[in-house]
Amino acid sequence: MAFTALWWWAAARLLLAPDAGALEGAVAAGGWGLSVLPVHCLPKARADGALAAGRWRRAWRAARREPGEE
Repeated sequence: MAFTALWWWAAARLLLAPDAGALEGAVAAGGWGLSVLPVHCLPKARADGALAAGRWRRAWRAARREPGEE
C-alpha cells in the first residue's frame, strides 16, 4: 500500500506541480516498470500451448535447405 501511495504521489506531482523533478520522475517510472513485470509466470514446459524446445531452430534450418534436399 505504501508503494502505491508513493507512486500516486509522484505521478500527481509530475502532472500538477510545476517544480516536480527527477525524484518524482524516477519514482513514477520505477513504479510503472515494476507493474509490467510478468508476475504470473510458469516454466515453459507447463504453460498451456507451449512450443517444444528447439522448434524455431528446426524451422530455421529447414528454411535454409535447398528445395528437394531432405
